[in-house]
Amino acid sequence: MASLRDWAALYAKGVAMGSADAVPGVSGGTIALIVGIYERLIGAVTAVDPARLRRLLAGVRPANIPDARAAFHEIDGAFLVVLLAGIGTAVVVVLSGVNYLLTTRPVATYGFFFGLIAASAAVLLGDVELDTPRRKAAALGGFTLAFLASGYASTALTSSLPVVFVAGAIAVSAMILPGVSGSLLLVVLGQYEYMSGTVSRFVDGLAAVALGNGTDTLVETLPPVVAFLLGGVVGVVTIAHAVKYALARARAATLAFLVSLIVGALRAPLVEVSIRLAESGETWRAAAPRFALAAVGGAAVVLVLDRYSTGIEY
Repeated sequence: MASLRDWAALYAKGVAMGSADAVPGVSGGTIALIVGIYERLIGAVTAVDPARLRRLLAGVRPANIPDARAAFHEIDGAFLVVLLAGIGTAVVVVLSGVNYLLTTRPVATYGFFFGLIAASAAVLLGDVELDTPRRKAAALGGFTLAFLASGYASTALTSSLPVVFVAGAIAVSAMILPGVSGSLLLVVLGQYEYMSGTVSRFVDGLAAVALGNGTDTLVETLPPVVAFLLGGVVGVVTIAHAVKYALARARAATLAFLVSLIVGALRAPLVEVSIRLAESGETWRAAAPRFALAAVGGAAVVLVLDRYSTGIEY
């Protein structure tokens, strides 16, 4: 039986994963590799299926409690609950901070993201093999999809509940993949800034309710937060399984697609900065130095993480 110290260590590992997941370009899956819980995480996540979820939900009836408890153990439920608590804590804290930085220092913040993404792509390119037409086609498809979406989604996609639901499904399932950042895909889908702001205001709303200052902010932000979380559950049950299947059947082509997706997504921070500069009247020439300096900082973070994860198999 795990001790309180073991659970505290697992919670801390969740905090580290959540901190990575909350910024585009760094994968929580990579952190899971570094801290030695990746295989257990994949086993637990892929054990979650509709049948076991139904058995868990049926536990609200006293007669079904033993079976629900068994299903909870089958998906390594205690591990997932503690880990997700750590991830959730970090995501809320980091996104609240990122929302402030995007409001006050958008150029430098997106520059930092650009460095994270570029260095992640550079590190992962060494594992990509493009020696067959199938793999080349997968790489071209991933790059094209991310490149086009990065330009289209930022200006065309609204943050309606269905869009937020789909974004949650894609982002949460991507968070368990080494090298692929769920937050990066939120940037590509044009939902990162919206969700960081929503989470920040949701926390403010909870604080307001606790202090007796009304429920308006909480009521406003609860629907998109719930839609995102529900999408995440669906993503874990469906998309994560699909990616695992693709990696098992065509690993090289799937990796080529995923890494090329990251390369194509480099356009996303540039598009976001261009939008901010157009709004403020500042030129790229004036903004370039602080964008570049922040990008170097972001790249350095990834290179340090890669140094510690070198040689880990997954």
